[in-house]
Amino acid sequence: QTILCLLRSFEYSQKNAVLVPAAALGVGGMLVYWLRSRRKIKTLEMGDGWWGSGERPVKGKEDESIRPFKIETSDKEIEDLHRRLDQARYAPPLEGAAFHYGFNSNYLRKVVAYWRNQFDWRKQVEVLNKYPHFLTTIEGIDIHFIHVKPSYVPHGRAVQPLLMVHGWPGSFYEFYKIIPLLTEPAAHGLSEGDLVFEVICPSIPGYGFSEAPHQKGFDSVATARIFHKLMNRLGFKEYYLQGGDWGSQVTTNMAQMLPQSVKGLHLNMVFVGKQGLGRMISVMLGAYVPWLVGLSREDARRVYPFIQKNIFDLLRESGYLHIQATKPDTAGCGLNDSPVGLAAYILEKFSTWTDKSFLHKDDGGLESKYSLDDLLTNVMIYWVTSSIVSSMRYYKENITKNPSLDAYVRIGVHVPTGIAAFPQELVHTPHVWAKEAFKNIVTYSYMPRGGHFAAFEEPKLLAQDIIHFVRKVEKL
Repeated sequence: QTILCLLRSFEYSQKNAVLVPAAALGVGGMLVYWLRSRRKIKTLEMGDGWWGSGERPVKGKEDESIRPFKIETSDKEIEDLHRRLDQARYAPPLEGAAFHYGFNSNYLRKVVAYWRNQFDWRKQVEVLNKYPHFLTTIEGIDIHFIHVKPSYVPHGRAVQPLLMVHGWPGSFYEFYKIIPLLTEPAAHGLSEGDLVFEVICPSIPGYGFSEAPHQKGFDSVATARIFHKLMNRLGFKEYYLQGGDWGSQVTTNMAQMLPQSVKGLHLNMVFVGKQGLGRMISVMLGAYVPWLVGLSREDARRVYPFIQKNIFDLLRESGYLHIQATKPDTAGCGLNDSPVGLAAYILEKFSTWTDKSFLHKDDGGLESKYSLDDLLTNVMIYWVTSSIVSSMRYYKENITKNPSLDAYVRIGVHVPTGIAAFPQELVHTPHVWAKEAFKNIVTYSYMPRGGHFAAFEEPKLLAQDIIHFVRKVEKL
């Protein structure tokens, strides 16, 4: 029996001699695989699309030429506008209402009088044409963009390509004041010659001079793919991205789609889709012990009182969003037919999204930050292109789906990211919340002033932050 036990013990030890290393090797292999899979960055599938009229042609390659484009106007266009402005009907505002009920119609009369009698659309067309405009056909629709190169490049310096994407109810015109600060930063005291950009500003399809999609389903992911194709067509292999509003969503999707092409992503508005118990705890504790949940004093100042700033204020400002995400064509019909209605609808956003306190002003504070010429030029881009309806549809295509089903919500952003947090933005996203989605935040700046339309309102502040971000990325 003793011998039998010894034999069994020997047999067991022999098995262990084989099994233990084999098991260790298996566990080690699984660990290596797990670590490698964690290192592998998940990306957003690029896919393909067709947004032209009818079915995609079976034969024939798409025309990839880049064609110069010029904005033009005519006597007929201006006469039609003036006739409609002359025939406008107004409803008197409530006494003391300021902008609490929307665009104050007493002030609207003043804006329309300026539009009718002093605003010079021909002159503004010349201003719009001061930068080179182009069209190119991608996925069946014409894409409009401006492409501005620096007039002087210091010897030995590489030009950094920068794609800047607007949102709603803005346009490519939002970037006209920031472009010279980026293409000639040294001339404006923003750079010692170490950085210079060439800037590409496309119009989102359905906005301004970019053709509207003819098919349903055109969302930010489709836009991201088209803009990658645009940059590739222009000969860029790597480039920087910048965006706010829808531009933030589009450029974020671009970074998720082809991270190898994106040198850096700079945002002045951050979308963070993930919520849950952790965020709820962060919000609750942050009101009392912000440092415990990673909130700075400035974060706490901007986030709280939470219900007021993140629910009540948002509900007040987002009625348009529900309309545009459900039945955009209905309200859009009226706006497309009436320039006065269109101006009220668009310019109201440039009031309260610039500064929430402008609600209390009879003129909405509009002229304290912008000129009427600039504001009306943006409105005219929507008017002359009849693009208000197609721009509003963008909300339906992006919002009506279940957000948890969107692939990009589950994919982090791993490219170097810079965030400029402007104090009057609709929602403040603290650094600690932003890094849940943006895994490589290089710069996070609490901007001293400014709201939603950063490039339009505070071009120098935004340009400084972009340059600061890119300079850090280039040194990585």
